Amino acid sequence: MRSDLRRNGPRDVEGWLSAAPGAPRHDRRQAPLDGARPRHGRAATVEMARAAADFVRRHHTEEELGDPAPRLAEIDAELAATGTYTHTPRELVFGARVAWRNANRCIGRLYWRSLRVRDLRHLTEAAEIAEACADHLREAAPDGRIRPLITVFAPDAPGSPGPRIWNEQLIRYAGHVQRDGHIVGDPRNAGLTGLARRLGWRGGAGTPFDVLPLIVQRVPHEPPRWFALPPDAILEVPLHHPEFTWFTELGLRWHAVPAISNMCLEIGGVCYGATPFNGWYMGTEIGARNLADTDRYNLLPYLAHRLGLDTSTDRSLWKDRALVELNRSVLHSFDRAGVTVTDHHTESQRFLAHIAREESRGRTVGADWSWIVPPISGSATPVFHRLYDTTESTPSYVHHPEAHARARGEEWTAARRPTHRHDLV
Repeated sequence: MRSDLRRNGPRDVEGWLSAAPGAPRHDRRQAPLDGARPRHGRAATVEMARAAADFVRRHHTEEELGDPAPRLAEIDAELAATGTYTHTPRELVFGARVAWRNANRCIGRLYWRSLRVRDLRHLTEAAEIAEACADHLREAAPDGRIRPLITVFAPDAPGSPGPRIWNEQLIRYAGHVQRDGHIVGDPRNAGLTGLARRLGWRGGAGTPFDVLPLIVQRVPHEPPRWFALPPDAILEVPLHHPEFTWFTELGLRWHAVPAISNMCLEIGGVCYGATPFNGWYMGTEIGARNLADTDRYNLLPYLAHRLGLDTSTDRSLWKDRALVELNRSVLHSFDRAGVTVTDHHTESQRFLAHIAREESRGRTVGADWSWIVPPISGSATPVFHRLYDTTESTPSYVHHPEAHARARGEEWTAARRPTHRHDLV
């Protein structure tokens, strides 16, 4: 019900496609686009031409668009003149959707064709991008019904990377480092919180759930800027438990839209470095990872104490019991608030349906077992009991190493060494 929804945000300032990971766990080993490997010159143009040809042929074949030769000729001419080329709106939509279909770490790909694409490639200014990101969050969750959505900003040009969003997701909670080293909030975001404060953010109210501002960089040689997310763009769900009334007193909550914002969308050799996209959460991303991981909110010991569990030995399985109750609270709370969420058993069945559907069309489904298998009750789901093709395909969403550095509040240099931005004040 609407009374259970909270659209909150600091008054003074400011996950993946369906079942998106709340936090990436490993780098994808691909060369960075900022500095380490210049994306210009004849070799890069030849590489882009090859990638473009592969993409256009796939597009014309799958969408039954006829002979791709005229379009390939247009691209060749544009490449010769500028060193890059421009996707048509139809190509952009197809590329973004197929990139989701190709996402080996995503369990929720059954609905890849439902992805809505906001083509905002004409926007390049940081303030415009921040405003459009707020609009993205509003459009993604009308009345709590989460829609798969992507917003695409300006792509990289030859020798000049386009805009970047430093935040790992559009909505992330701050990690406030105390004098004794204790962190109030999400430890994962302590570095980005420090950067935001150095840039001028006052730090919010200092609670465990202060929404970070967006940090947007127009071009690499300019310092990033911070922007407050408007309260009406931040949909949060307060956590309750179906049985334990004391659970509400804890003041736990989580945001409803998992909009990943620091991955690169690569289509036919073109990199779109600022493309926030979302689906809806799988409950375990919140209850088994974000709130439970020892390097995140680490709530299991406290919950076990409140539940009266024996924590003197792991053999009592207190962690398992507390974890199940925490995940029950997430699903119960989202359902109570009327906000879209899925559970790991349902999503596992849907993923196998996706595999069967794709294989019936002659397409192989790549998957990373360590990401597809849920973080709780893995062997109780059908995705556990099989192997997967690990081949990665394009178009794709790519985590470049420098994007991880930015999310930690660091700058990625040409020497591939992260440096803290103490100079940005």
